[in-house]
Amino acid sequence: MALYALVPVPGVEDLMLAPLAAHADAQGWTVPAGCAVSDTGPLDQDTDLRAGWAQIREAADDGRITGIIVPAFAHIAYRWNDWTAQRSWLLRQELFVIATDPTTSR
Repeated sequence: MALYALVPVPGVEDLMLAPLAAHADAQGWTVPAGCAVSDTGPLDQDTDLRAGWAQIREAADDGRITGIIVPAFAHIAYRWNDWTAQRSWLLRQELFVIATDPTTSR
């Protein structure tokens, strides 16, 4: 599993990733080294500009992960066109996504 969050301000990355790690641990899922990542910026930031999301994509391409845990789906892509593109990629990679609080955009 990978953990990913888009953090609005620097310095709170651990606050965003800790609940995701706890969820993975509760399920008995392993998070490989380098697969708990975050980016800093607004939710509507272009996904192509996110270094952390690129790490997640690389881990998926390498077959190191089978799923991604996020605080909310908007952390992957906030705008509809971006979500459509990322969802297509997720489906091609046969990845599943768990949003720990899918009703919020935090």
